[in-house]
Amino acid sequence: MELLLHTFSKHINITEQELTVVLNRMRKKTVKKKQYLLQADQVAKDAAFVVSGCLRSYSIDDNGFEHILQFAPPGWWITDMFSFISEQPGNLFIDAIENTELLLLSRKDQLALFDELPKLERYFRIVTEKSLVNSRQRLVENLSLTAKERYERFCNIYPTLINTLPQKQIASFIGVTPEFLSKMKSQWLKG
Repeated sequence: MELLLHTFSKHINITEQELTVVLNRMRKKTVKKKQYLLQADQVAKDAAFVVSGCLRSYSIDDNGFEHILQFAPPGWWITDMFSFISEQPGNLFIDAIENTELLLLSRKDQLALFDELPKLERYFRIVTEKSLVNSRQRLVENLSLTAKERYERFCNIYPTLINTLPQKQIASFIGVTPEFLSKMKSQWLKG
């Protein structure tokens, strides 16, 4: 699996034989567009690596509004980290924006791989640290940046998704209404 090998190789050196060990612990899954991988109040038993397609994670507030936390295009990992680590029910929904091919890694298999291939513990530590930093940075930016600056940041993080995601989902991610996003983009294009 070239994409997984490439993703690991960003942080660790991994042989094809070691990759085979990892793949033997993972399960393939297809999630159809709009199908859930995880719903709130479920325990996240797996971390999902996106091979093709795209997933999103989000919460729903008491008024029924979605708050998108993450998009996961090919080469990204996604899970409800709180639930995955604590083995407690989480509060996130994860669904497919389009038909998506995944490789799933259970927490049990992840921990076993840490013993079999200690370099994977380093890989997942780096990925988790980067996720924490990005999450904190996004929180600060949502409090301090303008909507236009948040949109520009979105475009930098997810360049492959700008023209493929519904405007409603981009608006949710940057914290504005779809109407405001449309108005802002048209003013931006006018220069």
